Amino acid sequence: MPALSEVIAALETLWPAEWAEQWDAVGTVCGEPEADVRSVLFAVDPVQEVADEAVRLGAELLITHHPLYLRGTTTVAAATFKGRVVHTLIRHGVALQVAHTNADRADPGVSDALAGALGLRITGPLVPDPSDPAGRRGLGRVCELDQPVALAAFAELVAARLPATAQGIRVAGDPEREIRTVAVCGGSGDGLFDQVRAAGVDAYVTADLRHHPASEAVQHALHTAGERGGPALVDAAHWATEWPWVEQAAAQLDEISDRHGWGLRTHVSRTVTDPWTAHAAAPAATAAPTAVPDHTTGAPN
Repeated sequence: MPALSEVIAALETLWPAEWAEQWDAVGTVCGEPEADVRSVLFAVDPVQEVADEAVRLGAELLITHHPLYLRGTTTVAAATFKGRVVHTLIRHGVALQVAHTNADRADPGVSDALAGALGLRITGPLVPDPSDPAGRRGLGRVCELDQPVALAAFAELVAARLPATAQGIRVAGDPEREIRTVAVCGGSGDGLFDQVRAAGVDAYVTADLRHHPASEAVQHALHTAGERGGPALVDAAHWATEWPWVEQAAAQLDEISDRHGWGLRTHVSRTVTDPWTAHAAAPAATAAPTAVPDHTTGAPN
């Protein structure tokens, strides 16, 4: 069986730390380099429920997409919720490794897994990494559908293919619009609207679309290219768009383990760590209100 240091060295070939954004916090959070590794758990979030799951499985290594301490810290006291995660892992001999924006930029990376989950054919990165002469690495992916479908049907496909969350799938665009080409970006993607427009795709699948960037994207399309000119927006939950990477990453480590004869047991966490737990839809969500309540008087405006 391999030592933790050997497994981490192999993971670095998949997601080198130098591919991460400067603000990111990737790599090893805790773990003894010489400790043996037999079992590995992959998950999106290093939260307490996932740490407890790793302990129950007897895993010696937990690999997550999201960092535990993205903005740094001055304490790992167990009185804090993040410190409790660290104490749980160390007490039970579980190392923690993070692959975040370095996994976003990899080939295959987070957006490849998202495209694969949706059955899309990838034609290239949305934002190519200039350090990759092959032009395969980068943020997001530009994709094609095997057959064009209406936006409404495409949104239903996204909802069916991604893990279920309270948010579900939000859509901006004509439900009857024909979708042939799609840009995808796992995780928060509303900072890439310029690149999405430049790609000329029919739809954009991502997460965490905020009101102002989404509104501006819709209005930009109406102003510059007509109602059907800009991309339709398909907004899923952040966790749901990144969860397919967990399965992909586990398969990559399986291949490495088989090649080296390590005999690792890899597990994929199916614990839903999306923070939202319920969604109360309006009775007539597709209809414009006839009067908006005045929150001061309670009377219609």
